[in-house]
Parts: sequence; structure tokens; C-alpha cells
Amino acid sequence: MIKCHLSRMMGERKLKIADLARETGINRGTLTRLYHETTTRIELEVVEQLCRYFGCSVCDLFEYIRNNDVNKKAF
Repeated sequence: MIKCHLSRMMGERKLKIADLARETGINRGTLTRLYHETTTRIELEVVEQLCRYFGCSVCDLFEYIRNNDVNKKAF
């Protein structure tokens, strides 16, 4: 499972999806799907734009969680 930390990063800066879309040029629908973690794919250009905007690396934006770890957290 891939965990996206966009909602946390936006919350820390008190950003709205519309503001981030306007400032980065990323489609609002794309940001909404990332924010709610419902996206199934992402363009590398979008990842690059988000990392540039937040001044972070890819591993700050996304986290890989093994399926076994997800199951352990549920119990």
C-alpha cells in the first residue's frame, strides 16, 4: 500500500486544494484524489511539482507500507 501524505502537508500549511491547484498548476481533480488517497496512478511530473512546491523529497510525500503492516494496525 502506498500512503500519500499530501493532506497532512497541506494541513500543516493551512492550504486548500483550490489554492494548491492555482499555485502549482496541477489539476484540482488530481489533487483531490491524492488528498483523499483514492488515486490509482500519478504522473511523475505531478510528483516533481509537489516536491518542488513543498520543498520535500518523494519519500516525504509518499510512504510504502507493507500489507502485513496494514493488517497488524487494524487489530
